[in-house]
Amino acid sequence: MAEPDFPTVTQYASPDLIEAIVYRGHRPGDDPRWSESGAPDHAAYARWCSHICGMACLRMALLRRDGHAPSLFDLLDGARAYGAYTEDADTAAIRGLIYAPFAAYARAVHGLTAEVHGRLPAGRLAELLDAGQVVTASVHKEIRRPDRPAPGRGGHLVLVTGHQNGTVRFRNPSGHAPATRDAELPLDVFATFYAERGIALG
Repeated sequence: MAEPDFPTVTQYASPDLIEAIVYRGHRPGDDPRWSESGAPDHAAYARWCSHICGMACLRMALLRRDGHAPSLFDLLDGARAYGAYTEDADTAAIRGLIYAPFAAYARAVHGLTAEVHGRLPAGRLAELLDAGQVVTASVHKEIRRPDRPAPGRGGHLVLVTGHQNGTVRFRNPSGHAPATRDAELPLDVFATFYAERGIALG
């Protein structure tokens, strides 16, 4: 099943800056469109924008369902209230997205079905998609350059939205070009970046 009309949301306010951010040392917070994210101020945007791929996935799911959705930072505030992100008291390091509290937030506040899958082989993605769900899937961030060997698995979230003829379609919140933000890959290539865990949303 394919979802070609799914909306695309990036975790950075300016999609055309993503290539510079991820590959050329551009500081993520130096984004002239930062306020469009709903961040309360520039400092908050600079601190959090690299950590909100999960919020971008959630926003896409809500936009697809409702035609509208809270801003990325409104979603972040809600997720943080449920414990989906934590900050280390000593180092201020951000930990998240933490799946179980995120799923609780998605269910309680947004009325989504949200099931955590700690073990979700790539072959099962089609089953969930055919059941009308989408999957926030943990992949390596370098899935945006699938012509290169995968340097690892997991650490970044994309929204898997459809499948067809042995390929999967997904939206990547940190895709550095249009074709990597709205992407399609053979399932076996996707699997080399995929950590086999995620959250099914419906």
